[in-house]
Amino acid sequence: MLKNTNSGYGWVAISLHWLMAIGIFGTFGLGLYMVELTYYDTWYRGSLDLHKSIGLTLMFVWILRIIWRWSNTSPQITGNALEKKAAHTVHLLLYVVMLALMITGYLISTADGRGIAVFGLFEIPALSISFENQEDIAGEIHWLLAWGLILMVGLHAMAAIKHHVINKDDTLLKMIRPKTDLK
Repeated sequence: MLKNTNSGYGWVAISLHWLMAIGIFGTFGLGLYMVELTYYDTWYRGSLDLHKSIGLTLMFVWILRIIWRWSNTSPQITGNALEKKAAHTVHLLLYVVMLALMITGYLISTADGRGIAVFGLFEIPALSISFENQEDIAGEIHWLLAWGLILMVGLHAMAAIKHHVINKDDTLLKMIRPKTDLK
């Protein structure tokens, strides 16, 4: 089952979700590692290029995920009215923070006017305009957003586990395997 139903997510949504999750955690870990490197470390340049390439790939996956979400049914959310409102708000906030994180990463990387090579295959051009201290300002915001996203993802995961263990509902299972509307 590729498409979503009223009772569960299809393989496309599940795959995009987990691809984003792995990419976000991987890029966050790489970011923590690379900020500790000095200019003279062997992997200084390589880690930076990899971080940028993964970040831009995640931007592409994020766009696909938004398009898929808008063009598909969304499964019904389990829980009381407050939980449903919280789930909707947190999902929206996760998407907004991810987008802001990717935009600030782009602004850091293009502050010198050069584009960003993506895995050496093609280049995303820099904007023709910039602002004073762009790299530093965008860098501070990027750092805050990265930590904020990781904290939000942690809460998101804990909520899914709570639904599975305490509520004993299928909230977590919906994002692990497709469920058809047929019984």
